[in-house]
Amino acid sequence: MPRTLTTLFFLGLYLSQRVSSQIQTLSKPTIWAEPNFMIPNGMPVIIWCQGMHKATEYRLYFEGQLSALERPNPPGMMNKVKFPTRTMTSNMAGQYTCSYRSGELWSKPSDPLDLVITGMYDKPTLSVHPGSEVISGEKVTFYCRLETATSTFFLLKEGRSSHPQRRYGNMQAEFSMNPVTAVHGGTYRCFGSYNNHVWSLPSEPVTLLVTGGTGNTSLTPTEQPSSSDSWEPYLVTTKTGFQEDLALWDHTTQNLLRICLAFLVLVALVCILAEDWLRSKKTQEEANMALSWECRRSFRTEKHLEK
Repeated sequence: MPRTLTTLFFLGLYLSQRVSSQIQTLSKPTIWAEPNFMIPNGMPVIIWCQGMHKATEYRLYFEGQLSALERPNPPGMMNKVKFPTRTMTSNMAGQYTCSYRSGELWSKPSDPLDLVITGMYDKPTLSVHPGSEVISGEKVTFYCRLETATSTFFLLKEGRSSHPQRRYGNMQAEFSMNPVTAVHGGTYRCFGSYNNHVWSLPSEPVTLLVTGGTGNTSLTPTEQPSSSDSWEPYLVTTKTGFQEDLALWDHTTQNLLRICLAFLVLVALVCILAEDWLRSKKTQEEANMALSWECRRSFRTEKHLEK
């Protein structure tokens, strides 16, 4: 067998094993909470973990420790499981991640989900200055006040609960919007926070009406604060169709790569077998020619001796 083909064959096998081990990684799961990441004290909550259809086991982790385990039933038919809880308590508030298993492989942990409990302790008061009805371009400031011992406050706008603003203050915090635009119009509530996951009762709602806007909000500022004051992105994890499509695309790509690698190894094997067959045929032909030449030589020798 030629050294070149032998080298190529074993190189193909090596690359096949290396690439196969690299592509056999599972896509990262997605975790989210229903009905929201903010759950009132005593209310039910469901934490969902979504992986892939071939997943056989899901694990839920709370603050880095294994909290629950679920197996799809029937296996291979569903790409997500739920971890339900009937009553939300302060002991359950915190950071969650999940992972899943397919075959012998475990996925990487999901992005963290921070589950917040609300309705603890007192209710803050929320007010707005200069008033609840302003003209576009003015400066508006919300004041959130709580008499108990807390120095962290959150302001949320209905419909934008995944983007709360955070401020610090001694019993009171200010949330400024300057200049205000039509985008800022809506209903707001605020919370006092005793830690990142235990919030007070919500304040009474305050509705801000902004008049005199042009209606084109594509270039107007929003109520999002600077990064130093904003709610950290890791505190909210949502399910997106893009992540589902990406997981499906990864799985399809892995299958295509495996098929291509198998095809290349098969082609290399066929080439080696064909080369070996051709060499065997050539050797046989050479042996037949040598035998024929030896027979003719013997015949000539016998004729010579007869003479």
